[in-house]
Amino acid sequence: MPTVLRIGAYRFYFYSHEPNEPAHIHVDKENATAKIWLHDLSVARSVGFASHELRELQRLVKENQNHLQEAWNAYFTK
Repeated sequence: MPTVLRIGAYRFYFYSHEPNEPAHIHVDKENATAKIWLHDLSVARSVGFASHELRELQRLVKENQNHLQEAWNAYFTK
């Protein structure tokens, strides 16, 4: 489960066994977790994050979308 980015208390990563899904990123903070699609920044699922935090996560993913997509492509096109 490669960590791609850390911003504050947030850890952005993907699971190495999900290559058949569209590009996405998982985000954890303490006991909260979310999965965000990279193509449209929508939240696929979330547990423990408040709605204002999800909006912040979507903003952070948007700001780092190119980096996250490049990391996904580099890992899954080996």
